[in-house]
Amino acid sequence: MKRCLLKRGSVVCAALMTAVLLLAGCGDKESPGGGKTEVVLNEVAHSIFYAPMYVAIEEGYFEEEGIELTLVTGFGADKTMTAVLSGEADIGFMGSESTIYTYVGGTEDYVVNFAQLTQRAGNFLVSRQPVENFTWNMLVGKNVLGGRAGGMPEMVFEYILAKNGINPATDVKIDQSIDFGSTAAAFSGGQGDFTVEFEPHATMLEQKGEGYVVASLGEDSGYVPYTSFSAKKSYLEKNKDVVQAFTNALQKGMDFVQNHSPEEIAKVISAQFPETDMETLTTIVDRYYQQDTWKADLVFKEEAFTLLQNILKDSGVLKDKVPYEDLVTTEFADKAAK
Repeated sequence: MKRCLLKRGSVVCAALMTAVLLLAGCGDKESPGGGKTEVVLNEVAHSIFYAPMYVAIEEGYFEEEGIELTLVTGFGADKTMTAVLSGEADIGFMGSESTIYTYVGGTEDYVVNFAQLTQRAGNFLVSRQPVENFTWNMLVGKNVLGGRAGGMPEMVFEYILAKNGINPATDVKIDQSIDFGSTAAAFSGGQGDFTVEFEPHATMLEQKGEGYVVASLGEDSGYVPYTSFSAKKSYLEKNKDVVQAFTNALQKGMDFVQNHSPEEIAKVISAQFPETDMETLTTIVDRYYQQDTWKADLVFKEEAFTLLQNILKDSGVLKDKVPYEDLVTTEFADKAAK
């Protein structure tokens, strides 16, 4: 199997809005001449949720398109966005809400979405006790370990609560003080009646008998533009051929997951998750597969962007909507899908 260069770790420790104010004028890195084009991709997290991207890596699709890909894990959308704005990364992979925040914050060379990967939320509600016939009103008066304010996991959770007539601010006690990735450990330690978890943490809590998955936020929220690939406006303008090649490789990964079984997908991406045994990996891939997590193409449609902004407004983090045509381009995804 052909693989990209892989680096793990935080790239920049500044907060997102600090980056908006301080890094707006930073320039782009030059692509080296000759051979394959080097592209640095910063992902918000390294998760099975993003399987089509890892298929593209492991199947050598980026190399086929003339790209030498370096993958960096940012561990948070704020850090991923900071890497893109500062020029440490060419392309960011994160929740597209971050591009709206930088745009509203006044960044001149703002970040534009060019390919949407996931169309459902990737997290699950885990209960401390088994629950038969779960309904969302069972959370009223309960303690729930949630996510970062302004982040997609938390906003989608609150969106579901509101859809079910529950006031997130008054009807449920949501703990947002725990760092991303640490909620499962806190839950294991006795905190909370419920926790909202990504994989593999949801499955691992079940395997240890410390929690029980009772609901899928992806299923109950409906189709939501959860994660997308984005780059600075200037990078997209100067590197159209590179971005097209990058998108073509991603589309090949999307095609693969549409035409292969969860078992086959898990086998291909297993090298990306050496700490996860094949049975668990297949279970998690199947869970995402069954809820129609991944789009057939990468086109980020206007109705999806409108829904995202409605969620942001309902959560109180966005006052006025921003133009779709400024923050989304379908030029590359449209060509890749043909």
